[in-house]
Amino acid sequence: MTKLKWGMIGGGEGSQIGPAHRLGAQADGHFSFTAGALDVDPAKGKAYAQSLGVAQDRAYGDWKEMLAGEKGREDKLDLVTVATPNNTHFEITKSFLEAGFNVLCEKPMTMTVEEGEEIVKIAEATGQVCAVNYCYSAYPMVRQMRAMVEGGELGAIRTVVTNFSHGHHAAGDDATNPRVRWRYDPAQAGVSGQMADCGIHALHLASFITGDEVRTLSADFASTVEGRVLEDDAMVNFRTEGGIVGRLWTSTIALGRQHGLDIQVFGEKGGVRWASEQPNQVYFHKQGGRIEIIEKGEDGLSDDANRMSRVGIAHPEGFPLAVANIYVDLAARLRGGSANYPTAVDGLRSMAAVYASVDSAKQQGVWVDARPPMFQK
Repeated sequence: MTKLKWGMIGGGEGSQIGPAHRLGAQADGHFSFTAGALDVDPAKGKAYAQSLGVAQDRAYGDWKEMLAGEKGREDKLDLVTVATPNNTHFEITKSFLEAGFNVLCEKPMTMTVEEGEEIVKIAEATGQVCAVNYCYSAYPMVRQMRAMVEGGELGAIRTVVTNFSHGHHAAGDDATNPRVRWRYDPAQAGVSGQMADCGIHALHLASFITGDEVRTLSADFASTVEGRVLEDDAMVNFRTEGGIVGRLWTSTIALGRQHGLDIQVFGEKGGVRWASEQPNQVYFHKQGGRIEIIEKGEDGLSDDANRMSRVGIAHPEGFPLAVANIYVDLAARLRGGSANYPTAVDGLRSMAAVYASVDSAKQQGVWVDARPPMFQK
């Protein structure tokens, strides 16, 4: 099997997300790390890329140099990952799509709904793959939950309860901690803090597992730490196109919670729940029966859950391998197969939900349309 050529923008030395992408892209032998523009400091970026095995002529100082250097090559990249600060995602993703490259963009895909709609239109017009790294949808047991819903094991879905809450910003050290400060600064984070950072992961999981999209929502935002402009705690009620009732809580000041991403789906015949801190298990309660623990790697799981699982039963598979599963799906798609990776449409719907949440919160929880304008027609 010939490896696909992969390049990365951002995710340099000391990056939180960069190692997960480099491990993920190369974990299964589908991609080779071929080119990179890894740091805002051109010299540091070039040096770090070369230390990771990138050839000198494909270690670039910035993304514009990388675009110019790669687009004319006969051995051009098959996939480019964008792992830069949020406010650069749109310009870089747009430029590479228009130049004929497939792109995997970190979330949020864009800073505005209008930008998101433009990316969707460009991807459709060019035929290029544009994916968004909602990697929690690639955990094996999340795929199992989706298969159980699709297979009718829960019956008609009535309610979804999901949250992504942690306490790592409860100290309120924004002034002295740059990794915290930017998340509550509108100039860098946009119109939303915690909802745009973590809440959209929980919301995407709700849509991914149920196969239904959010139509309307009502939100309540709070900035509990003095000096924060953007919210650090949010509650969002939502309704889907199919009539599912949704509840979402997301917070950064929930002391005692570590990662805190979990989801429960309740249907007319049964309910399931999954938590990212115990990713190997799905708890399934069928009406009239006892709670059953479904374990990753055991017999009888869906084909998609088995395809996403690498190590034997009882051994945990965590975040880097979930990112790797996004690359597994993308490799399958780039080789002409089918896959379940999150697309530019998912990125657009997430940003529309963020803006709708901000709008609703400003109006004391008024119910608003959460769909992108292009899908309201």
